[in-house]
This record gives sequence, C-alpha cells and structure tokens, in this order.
Amino acid sequence: MKLSEMREKTVDELKQFVIDSKKALLDARIKLSMHKLENTAEISKTKRAIAQAKTVITEKEAACEQSA
Repeated sequence: MKLSEMREKTVDELKQFVIDSKKALLDARIKLSMHKLENTAEISKTKRAIAQAKTVITEKEAACEQSA
C-alpha cells in the first residue's frame, strides 16, 4: 500500500492494516527460518509498511487533538 493510499484511510482501517501486516511479518519470519521464503525483501517491505502506517495513525490522532 502506498503512503498516499494510507493517508486516505481512517485510523481504524490503518490499525487493522497494522495487525494484518504484523501477522504477515510473523509468517514471513517463520518461512525464513524454515528456508521456505523465496523473496527475502518481503520482510523489510512489510516492516516499512507497518512503520509508515503507524506514522500516519499518529499524524491523524494529533490532528484530531488539535482540532478538538
């Protein structure tokens, strides 16, 4: 998911995305340990997507607090 797409989503949708991404990251790490993971770049891409989503969540929550 691109950063521009993340900014269009709601906080709840982003939190669900983070949960799903963490599950995918766990699966990728397990596959890596069993030497079944073909694309090792998947791990770093997933970690980056989680970090971006958390950043957008923080930005949105800060914006809500300022407007209130």
